Amino acid sequence: MNQFRLPYHLIVDEGIFGRIPDVMEDVIPGIASKKMILVTEENLKSLFDGILSGIREDFPDSEEYLIKEASYDNAVALAKYISMNDIKVVIGFGGGTVLDLAKFAAFVSKTQLISLPTTLSNDSLASPVAVLGTEGRVRKSFNCTIPDAILVDANIIMSAPTRQILAGIGDTVSKYTALNDWKLAHTKGKSYVDDFAYMISKMAFNSLAYSSDKDLKTVDFIKRLTQALVMGGLAMEIAGESRPSSGSEHLFCHSLEENYADAVNVPHGIAVAMGSYGACKFQKRNLAKITRIIKEYGIPVRPSEWNISEEIFIGAWQKAAATRKDRYTILNETDLSDDTLRKLYHEMEEVFA
Repeated sequence: MNQFRLPYHLIVDEGIFGRIPDVMEDVIPGIASKKMILVTEENLKSLFDGILSGIREDFPDSEEYLIKEASYDNAVALAKYISMNDIKVVIGFGGGTVLDLAKFAAFVSKTQLISLPTTLSNDSLASPVAVLGTEGRVRKSFNCTIPDAILVDANIIMSAPTRQILAGIGDTVSKYTALNDWKLAHTKGKSYVDDFAYMISKMAFNSLAYSSDKDLKTVDFIKRLTQALVMGGLAMEIAGESRPSSGSEHLFCHSLEENYADAVNVPHGIAVAMGSYGACKFQKRNLAKITRIIKEYGIPVRPSEWNISEEIFIGAWQKAAATRKDRYTILNETDLSDDTLRKLYHEMEEVFA
């Protein structure tokens, strides 16, 4: 059985970033006096200078670390810096790239980590996986630790562009096909399904799929989305792998990132939601359900809207399985001919017009 750990705190509240020492004192006694490094990036520093300055003031012995690229080499360099300078607390402030780098650096340096997401675009805020750049354009998933605490300021999330919230919804929606791929792999003897992790991930999907609240810019919805994304991350932690949240739809996303980065730039959560429609069709699942959810939330999954041509769409699906050769999904059993994928492309263009 996989040994897993859970965050000590998950708090969604307005202005929570101004109360970090108070809410974390029970987890890290004397936290305000400990040496801390605040990991963020230049554009966030300019956007949230007042908030970041307030966090630094709460930690007199602190410093700021601005990342330029979420690469494996940079994460290892940060881990070395943390270890060499006896830093006790890492705070990641930002989106997925910042949080992934902070997670991996904290994991390698065995340092306590507090996650402060500025967007809810994917489940990286709680997952035990860090996606980091390696050689060339290839991004690879590395196992790491989940944060000791996840603190979400609802005001910051609500001020983010709506498409970032839609990306987070898309990442949650993609669990519909990811879970089915996991079951398929289990029947083929390629993976083991952890029932508890499966249940948690399905709960994350259901919490948004059957919610009547579609007002994205409210504290209640931000809480629900945060909980859904965290449940997805915890399901991966419990399973000891990413399969509860990642199937053929994620392979499609990885293929776009690895093979067509010069031509397209689709947010992760949008790309996996786009891939979920195709994966659902390949799996012969309830296509009406996934279509309804995507339309109700207005997730922009029409390929041409993201500069994805018919040629790129076909190529991305055909190269998808190669991005994770050890992952058995419906793609291993699907006709991925040009004609089949061309029909799928035009179907999506029509359905989501």
